Amino acid sequence: MPTIKFESKLITPQEAGLGTRPILVMPESASKELPSRGMTMVEGTINNFPFRGVVEPNGKGSHWFMLDDVTLDGTQAKVGDVLKAEVSPTKEWPEPKVPADLKKVLEANPAALATWKDITPMARWDWIRWIGAVKQVETRAKRVESIPSRMSVGKRRPCCFDRGQCTLTEA
Repeated sequence: MPTIKFESKLITPQEAGLGTRPILVMPESASKELPSRGMTMVEGTINNFPFRGVVEPNGKGSHWFMLDDVTLDGTQAKVGDVLKAEVSPTKEWPEPKVPADLKKVLEANPAALATWKDITPMARWDWIRWIGAVKQVETRAKRVESIPSRMSVGKRRPCCFDRGQCTLTEA
C-alpha cells in the first residue's frame, strides 16, 4: 500500500466525543485511501516520530487515532498543534493490552484462555473493542462475563461486531 500523507490538528477527544486522550482525525480524503472503512492497523510517522497503531472509524466518514504518551512525547505535540503524518496500512497486528477485568475472567477459565491464546491478535483486538464499545458500566461487565461461555464453545470473534463502526466510547 502506498503511504498516506496528511496534516491534521491534534484535538481533545471531547471535541469529537471520544473520551479523554488526545486524538488525530484523518481528513476524509486520507481516510478514503485506507483499505477498509473499519479498524485498520497502520505504521508510519507523526511529525517524523515513528508510530504504529489502530485507526478507527469515527462514524462521520473518516478515521481517527489516539496518541499515547510515548507518541505525544516523541512528537512534542500539544492539543491544537497541526501535525504531519505519513501512514501505511499493515497486516501485522501487535498484541493488544488486555484490560484487567478481561484478563481475570480469562485466567479463571482454562477453555476460554486456550481459545484466547489460539485466536489472532486482530481477533483479540475485536473482543477488546467489543467489550469497550458500550456506554454503561453494567453492559461492559456483562460482556466481559459472557466471554468465557462464548469462547468455551469455540467462538473466535464477537457476534454482531461491526468493525466499521466507531467502538471506543471512553479512552
